[in-house]
Amino acid sequence: MFKYLVTALIVIVVSEFAKRNDQLGALMAAVPLVTVFTLVWLHIEGQSPEKIVNHSYYTFWYVLPTLPMFLVFPYLYSKLSFWPALIFSCLLTILLFGLLSLFMKRFSISLMG
Repeated sequence: MFKYLVTALIVIVVSEFAKRNDQLGALMAAVPLVTVFTLVWLHIEGQSPEKIVNHSYYTFWYVLPTLPMFLVFPYLYSKLSFWPALIFSCLLTILLFGLLSLFMKRFSISLMG
């Protein structure tokens, strides 16, 4: 229960900072707090070092296809309304993840299990 409260608190704090200061809110959101806390929770809960290392390793690869969303969304939002811009950006991220997954198979890195 404690970890859920701490995690929810982080989201609330970041969104409150974002309301007051765009740059500070974005900086706080860009710091991989969720990943850091996940690594801490995995360690505290006694997960194996291999499990913790794998989580960190795959998080790196999963972040890559999300990055274009942060450029596409603002552009689309300036042209469209919020929901179509967000939906299109999310669909683009899914497509890019699929393409990255196919590309990484060439290097014997499996991102899809």
